[in-house]
Amino acid sequence: MTISVAEMSLVEQRVANDGPNIVVAYLFWFFLWFVSAHRFYLGRPVSAILQILSYFILIGFVWVLIDIFLIPGMIREKQNEIRDNMMRVLTKG
Repeated sequence: MTISVAEMSLVEQRVANDGPNIVVAYLFWFFLWFVSAHRFYLGRPVSAILQILSYFILIGFVWVLIDIFLIPGMIREKQNEIRDNMMRVLTKG
């Protein structure tokens, strides 16, 4: 079953409304890096806790810097997850 342009527009609007915002993610990263707030915001609580625990062995600080480059990919992944769920709902019923 194919979906109409209106349904696709609905899906994209849901992704924009429900998906994470890149500005918010970077603000969390910049101001609350020490509690890995950006990872919690992006739906990655396990890696956030591991990141916090790894501060004690100094690897966490490097990991936080690497997150500068990983945040856009994490956001795209979350948006695709929302998009896939909406498409599944629309094609079922």
